[in-house]
Amino acid sequence: MGLAENNPERYSRQLDIVPPDRLAKTKTTLIGVGAIGRQVALQLAAMGVPWLQLVDFDIVETSNLASQGYLEQDLGKKKVAATAALARQINKNITLIESDHRFRRSIDVGNAVFCCVDSIEIRRLIWEAVKETANFFVDGRMSAEVIRILTIAGNTGKEHYSASLFSSEEAYSGTCTAKTTIYCANIAAGLMIAQFAKNLRNLPVDCDLQMNLLTGEMSVTQPYNVESI
Repeated sequence: MGLAENNPERYSRQLDIVPPDRLAKTKTTLIGVGAIGRQVALQLAAMGVPWLQLVDFDIVETSNLASQGYLEQDLGKKKVAATAALARQINKNITLIESDHRFRRSIDVGNAVFCCVDSIEIRRLIWEAVKETANFFVDGRMSAEVIRILTIAGNTGKEHYSASLFSSEEAYSGTCTAKTTIYCANIAAGLMIAQFAKNLRNLPVDCDLQMNLLTGEMSVTQPYNVESI
């Protein structure tokens, strides 16, 4: 049984939105625990995902405090260790796997994969490694106040996602002081989790969602039928 099934009162206000039986079958891999990824990890822990693997090689630096929500006491620690410690405070029963190294093709991932890295080349490597095994895949991208969330569920949406993996030379590069804000990262994480919850309910997900917080604009690619986890 999963965490939500073991403690129904704790999750009582989300039962009709996050089905506990489907959540219990989920093994979740999160690659990248920077700005968006850290928020995804904490939200997954709070909603009751039973098994969560964190993959990241980086350490917490001073510039990560305001933009990624790390604590001052986390400085110098591995990001996966710092994030896992807080996730355990949120939910002591969650099974956490800390992989404090770069993503490798040899890593055994769960059936749901959250991609929160900042390089198109790394995204391509991850996608090639997991596209045949992950039943649900979501990629969160952010630059300043612009968010893009791409989701693949089952076998649908793969071609659209592959087309989004343009060359690194085509990627937009903003100034280093206008790339990341904690509020934008939280919104991006929430949108990724929302697609995950939709899939758990066998609802259509949005294969490509784009939002500009500065201009208040949002565009969503027409939903498609999905195969749930």
